[in-house]
This record gives sequence, structure tokens and C-alpha cells, in this order.
Amino acid sequence: MSKTIGVRDIAQLAGVSVGAVSRALNNRPGLREDTRQRIMQIAQDLGYDFSRLHDDKIKKILFILHRQHNTASAMNFYSPVLLAVEHACRERNIALSFLALGPTDNVTQQVLQHSPDALLCVGFIEPEIMAELQKRPLPIVLIDHAIPGMISINPDNYQGSMVLIQHMIKQGKKRIAFLASSLAHYSIRQRERGYRQALFDAGMLVSPQYEVTAPALTDLTVSLEFALDELMSLPIPPDALFCYNDAAAMVALNYCQKKGIKVPEDIVIAGFDDIDLSRHISPALTTLAVDKDLLGKRAVELLVSSSENNNVLLPVQLKLRASC
Repeated sequence: MSKTIGVRDIAQLAGVSVGAVSRALNNRPGLREDTRQRIMQIAQDLGYDFSRLHDDKIKKILFILHRQHNTASAMNFYSPVLLAVEHACRERNIALSFLALGPTDNVTQQVLQHSPDALLCVGFIEPEIMAELQKRPLPIVLIDHAIPGMISINPDNYQGSMVLIQHMIKQGKKRIAFLASSLAHYSIRQRERGYRQALFDAGMLVSPQYEVTAPALTDLTVSLEFALDELMSLPIPPDALFCYNDAAAMVALNYCQKKGIKVPEDIVIAGFDDIDLSRHISPALTTLAVDKDLLGKRAVELLVSSSENNNVLLPVQLKLRASC
């Protein structure tokens, strides 16, 4: 029978104390990063069973959000998710902390300050940041994002988009446009795929001019309005517009009001997410409702259960309102 590799074996080979090995394996502060990485590499080379680190219940979860999402418009979606995560953690006596990360941050240092036992990574996060996070021997679940081989939970963006476009087609709309921001975002890519598939299934050939991506400007509203100018200046403008989320759809509604374009008479507009604010504008916004409470709750369940599901999809519900 092969010998089980323990902390003392790693410490002896690394030439450090048992305490130093424990801090490295459990992602605790108090070590230089090069020492931590050396210890982790030796543990891996020796065949240390990292699953032993998580035999005990998770006591602290770190909720990580990219700094670009830490804005008023984005937090309309992510705040309910965060509150649901907090509630699920409180029921399990798990402490929760929050961290907004950006591409210029020292990821390792920022994470170590929270001393988490597990990570919830929420929304789009650059591959470089994710690579740094994955160096930690910690369970990770992605919310509203997906990376091959990692556990994630998402609304069914693809199917939801198909349902919405099918509804627009049944209304007799022929020139259905799609407004996106960066297609680097998993959710937006899936919504675009659903949009295209629904048109394909209906045998509708829509000009590529009806798919626009907002340019990368500092002010998102200005960026979206630039893309809307592009759409509405077409020789034959769209008669329907599917926006990648509710915040973008509200920009589109305001844009049409300023330009004298009647909604829904001249163009119907729909969003995605069903954020609270979208229910209190005029005309009321048609959207796809995401159960944000369930999204947060299930994410915590996936973390504590050591689930091996690659990508859990939650159904979304079409909310038909005056704008569509």
C-alpha cells in the first residue's frame, strides 16, 4: 500500500515548518508568494490529496464581482443575487465577504486578505484573473459566467432568447435587431445564439446590419446610443429590438422617446433579467425574468455539496408588457 502524503512530508522536502505548509495549503496569509507556490508545487508533485482540505464544512465564502459590474445599472441584477447568497450562507452559519476585482489588482493579495474557504465568481471575469484564482486550492463556482471544466450556474440565456424571438415573430415582426455590449460575456453570447437560432428556425434571413455591438466607451449609455444611431439610421430600420439586458433596453426606450420613435407602434423593445427598475418605467418593459434568489441559493448549494455539474441552467420566464 502506498504511503499517504502528509503535511510533514511536504514540510521536510520544502525545508519549511509544518505551520508554513498548513498556511499554504489552506490559503492563509503569512507567507511570501514564491514560498507558497513552491510548497503547492511540491505537494502536487508528491501526490498530496487536496480534497482532504475540504473535509470540514465551508466556513467562509468570498463573493467576487468584477469591478466593471460594480455600477448602478449592473448591481440592479447582482444585488439580489448577493442578498440571496448571504441568506443561504447565514442559514448554514457560513460567513460571507465581498470583493470587487479589476485587471490591475494583485489578485492573490486581495483574496488572501479575506482568507476564504471557497469562492463565488460572479459575472464576466477576465481569463487572466480567473487563472490566478484557480491557483488557489479552493472550491469555485461561477455565477452568470461559464468556463469549460468549471462548475457554473446560469439562467438559460439561450432558450430564453429563443422564446422571446419566437414571440416577436408571431407578432409579425420581420426586422428583429439585437443590441449587445461585449460578446466576451458568456451570457450575452448565449443570448445572441438564441436570437440567431430562433430566426434560423423560422427561415428568416435578417441582414447582419441588424446585429450591433456597442463600442467600448467609458460611458455605457453613450456607447449604446452610438449603436442605436447605427441601427436607426439604416435605410429600413428594425421593427423590433432585443436588447442584451434590461439596462440596455431602458436606454433604448429613452432613446426612442427623444427621437420621436413610438414604442411599441414603430418598434417593439424587449430586454432580459427582469430587474426591479424595469417594472416601473413607461412603457413597461417586456423582458425575460431570471429568478435571482434561486440563482444565489443554488450557487451556495453547489459550493457546499462539492457538485460535479459543469453548468447548471435555470429556466427563465417571458414577461410580456406594453413595450412588446
